[in-house]
Amino acid sequence: MPAGSFRRSYDDNLFGGFLEGWLIRQEQFLDELLVAQDTFDEETQEGAIRDLISRVLAHYQEYYEEKSRMSHRNVFHVFSPTWFTPLERTFLWITGFKPGLAFTLVTDSVNDLSENQVQRINRLRYETKVEEKSLTDELAKIQESVAAPPLIEMARRVGMQLLHTDGINIEITDGDENIETLKSAMENVVTDADRLRTRTAERVVGLLSPLQSLRFLTAAAQLQLRLRMMGMQREAERQQNEASNGW
Repeated sequence: MPAGSFRRSYDDNLFGGFLEGWLIRQEQFLDELLVAQDTFDEETQEGAIRDLISRVLAHYQEYYEEKSRMSHRNVFHVFSPTWFTPLERTFLWITGFKPGLAFTLVTDSVNDLSENQVQRINRLRYETKVEEKSLTDELAKIQESVAAPPLIEMARRVGMQLLHTDGINIEITDGDENIETLKSAMENVVTDADRLRTRTAERVVGLLSPLQSLRFLTAAAQLQLRLRMMGMQREAERQQNEASNGW
């Protein structure tokens, strides 16, 4: 096995193993969130509810910290994540959910927002949209830089490696200054996108009451787990169809 293929396989297995464990804990948190909603009593349980919300947010932070380590090892893997199903990958924006999705979840799950909350959430929605556009533009500039003269030879070399490895993996020379510059730029934009995702969720929770936060975080977990389940089912069906067709 080529060295690059081994490294990619190792990285994919390492993060894939983390993700599976993380999703199991995500299901456990979803159960806690649902029970907390059903038994909600603000007077007697506010402290416990706030503790649950803090633990859920810390759970997401754990994911982004591990993802950051993965990105530092090889950011190109994070942009082509084999640990997600094709269905899940269709929802990715700079390697994750778009931050603005938080506002759709609030709209769908929280039906008792005050006028003041609506105004503040709308302001945050606008600020987030502006930052999303800035990061989208930054990624576009990075992608355009690949066509610049210093990187054309790199692109040709990578293309040849893909031909000879059937697209399984490529080994990128760490000492190549142009590649290192590209990797650094991509890693920075991923870091900024993840920071925006985290900050947006935290600020949304800060604008909601404890019960509203429970509903919002429940909707977020349900969406992620539902997409995971549907994606896995589709992949299983695809593999079964290919096997029955003799592929």
